[in-house]
Amino acid sequence: MNKNAKVSEKTLKKVQDAMDQLGYRPNAIAQSLASNRSNSVGILVSELHGPFYGSMLSGIEAELRGSQKHAIIAAGHSEEETEKEGIEFLISRRCDALILHVEAVSDEYLVDLVKNEVPIVLINRFIPAIADNCISLNNELGGYLAAKAILEQGHKEVAYISGPNWKMDASDRLKGHKKALQEFNVTYNPKLTYEGDYQEVGGSDGLEYLLNSKQPFTAVICANDEMASGAMTFAREHRISIPKELSIIGFDNIILAQYIYPKLTTIDYPIKQMGQMAARWILKNTFKQTDLEVKNVFEPKLITRDSILAH
Repeated sequence: MNKNAKVSEKTLKKVQDAMDQLGYRPNAIAQSLASNRSNSVGILVSELHGPFYGSMLSGIEAELRGSQKHAIIAAGHSEEETEKEGIEFLISRRCDALILHVEAVSDEYLVDLVKNEVPIVLINRFIPAIADNCISLNNELGGYLAAKAILEQGHKEVAYISGPNWKMDASDRLKGHKKALQEFNVTYNPKLTYEGDYQEVGGSDGLEYLLNSKQPFTAVICANDEMASGAMTFAREHRISIPKELSIIGFDNIILAQYIYPKLTTIDYPIKQMGQMAARWILKNTFKQTDLEVKNVFEPKLITRDSILAH
């Protein structure tokens, strides 16, 4: 039944037939009590909707399934108490390890959590004190590359639609954006920055705000592709030609980016591969698959398509 002993095909068939006849199913809870292993991994993500989180979860699940481990998923909704409740729920379900995509709980809370018995790996978050438990992206470099791509096309008046500034990835991307502006001797104009929400509506509201500000700009850099999509929709509705009149660049390289019109120039965020790596960290450190190699820091790269044009 456990598929871990040498049994003849004839005996295996007899046991399987008896199980089928009796309607027997192994008791996973009893097995976990006996073995001190549930063969399940808890995953806490910020949201369950959207292509970004779908890619992350599919990467994690595929890697776990290949080693006959199962995923239990909860959502934290970027709220501190909800994230803590989700973590406690997953621990109470006797998960062997946790993969956490959390944004609201503090670094101190996570450092203390890592000291507990349940192994934990963080995804899309870097904390120096527990660097070995982090699978992260260099978001500052990503913000820099997006701005550099626009500036190299000759744009000097550049608007920016950021993510929520309290989120570390959003603040790091803005930091990289400012670094590129400084390198190209372009003054950062806070009036050309709008704090969005990483949703499509944040992009459309952001572009409307920027246009109403009466500050001139020839390009808009969006901190993720969903907001870039919202900005592009607003531009089309107001007969602003992209990229002829306005260049737009995104961040994430979600599948939507290559199908919207014009195809979106963006920064590749290899979130599926990062999800796979987080699962691999668990397999190596919890289930002792020591032959696996783990990469902790990923680098973004520019994906050039049709939404930006030389100015």
